[in-house]
Amino acid sequence: MSEILQKAENYVTDLLTNELNPDFLYHNLRHTQRVVENAKELIEHYELGTTKAEDLELAAWFHDTGYTKGVPNHEKNSCSISETFLNEHNLDGKRIQEISRLIMATERFYEPRGLDEEIIRDADASHLGQKSYIETSELLREELSRLGIGQYSSEEWRELNIEMFRTEHRFYTDYAIENWQPRKDKNLRKLVKAKKSRKKLAKKEQLKAKFKNESPERGIQTMFRVTMRNHLKLSDIADTKANILLSVNAIIISLVLANLIPKLDNPSNDYLIYPTAIFVLFSVISMIFAILATRPNVTSGQFTKKDVEEKKVNLLFFGNFHKMELPEYEWAIQELIKDKKFVYSSLTKDLYFLGVVLNTKYKLLRWTYTIFMIGMILSVIAFFVGLEFFGPERVLELPKVE
Repeated sequence: MSEILQKAENYVTDLLTNELNPDFLYHNLRHTQRVVENAKELIEHYELGTTKAEDLELAAWFHDTGYTKGVPNHEKNSCSISETFLNEHNLDGKRIQEISRLIMATERFYEPRGLDEEIIRDADASHLGQKSYIETSELLREELSRLGIGQYSSEEWRELNIEMFRTEHRFYTDYAIENWQPRKDKNLRKLVKAKKSRKKLAKKEQLKAKFKNESPERGIQTMFRVTMRNHLKLSDIADTKANILLSVNAIIISLVLANLIPKLDNPSNDYLIYPTAIFVLFSVISMIFAILATRPNVTSGQFTKKDVEEKKVNLLFFGNFHKMELPEYEWAIQELIKDKKFVYSSLTKDLYFLGVVLNTKYKLLRWTYTIFMIGMILSVIAFFVGLEFFGPERVLELPKVE
């Protein structure tokens, strides 16, 4: 690498790193380095002379430096920055003009004249023929949004890219056409495929939305589904709470039987009899209520043909059919699904009786917790009273009878 190229690289790297607005997500140092690398690839292929090759590389380094002064007229600003730098390093005036000409050749819609301008334009647009095009394109969309130049949705941006691929851009050099065009065509096919997929999805969603609007039954089904799920969750919660109390009371009674009751044989422990009795009594009562809250209630499990015809039976609850023969139940279900009102009536009954069961469960559960709480409080008070007034120390203090 020549000395002037090394200095230009250092200068541009520092300039774009420190003075470029960070909102330039695409037109930044990474883009410039990519253009330089692809320009070198083309220069090596066409075996250009040293001076021409150096001018192209310098143009590639400086072509986007004008963005440090803003978006408008950035090509001219890039020329101004390059001319100032190159004059300071005593580059020949004609070469400086050539480099400015090459920078201006990167202007949009410019039609190149000569191989060197074709090389700089192909290098500047080389990302169109690379695997990373989609990601690079998204960076450009985000850049335009941040800079307030344009707000594009994904669909709008895809459409603009497809239009640009088909009508605005083409590679000029034979090397780019041979090596980069196939990947560009593949990228275009990806965009078109994504567009078609999006159209199909949009059409499907439109039909689905139309179907939803025209069919209130979906809302009704959702209502039944959600309500049924909520009822079942509440039932599970009630059963869990009852099981917790059953376990706690079972542990308490086990401990009392193992540790406390054997001590009651000793006359000095008579003060423990009443507190222990209260403790055990309330624990047993709360266990009974907890068992009642979780005890299943199964009905007769049979129905008649008349019940089905008159729609008086809920075929969705197992308690109404578990004793029926399979053919009879299959017939009843066929009758059910023939009549939409019968279906909704059965679902309504199912919800209603679930609610009735839930009401019973939660009432029993409330009584269970209340009894358990009262029992614990009374037991503790009884233990303290017994210990204070009838404990071993009080027995010793009683006067002896002569």
